[in-house]
Amino acid sequence: MKNYAPDETLLVFDVVPPREYKGVDAFRKDWQGFLDSSDGPITIENSDMNVASDGTMAFATFIAHLTGKGKDGNPMDVTMRITDVLRKSSGKWLIVHEHVSVPVDLASGKADLSSKP
Repeated sequence: MKNYAPDETLLVFDVVPPREYKGVDAFRKDWQGFLDSSDGPITIENSDMNVASDGTMAFATFIAHLTGKGKDGNPMDVTMRITDVLRKSSGKWLIVHEHVSVPVDLASGKADLSSKP
């Protein structure tokens, strides 16, 4: 959480409901719920990162591949698209907005959790 804005200015659109998390406390609860639903270590590998900045604001786009095991014993294996918007504050870059998504097959309405380019 140290990479996120530490206040109510943080806005996150996560891949799981609800639609949005406003403020760091709401997003921390989202992460805690996710961690509580896992059994053992979670691995997140980031790839295809692109970053642009004007010196005070920046954005980063990347692909995150998450693997692990749920408390139900089922494997977790999800590939997500992430965009972070960062603001430089007191010499430190902090995420002020994060958008996490997965492609959706519009014909079936199902998420593509293992999306490939």
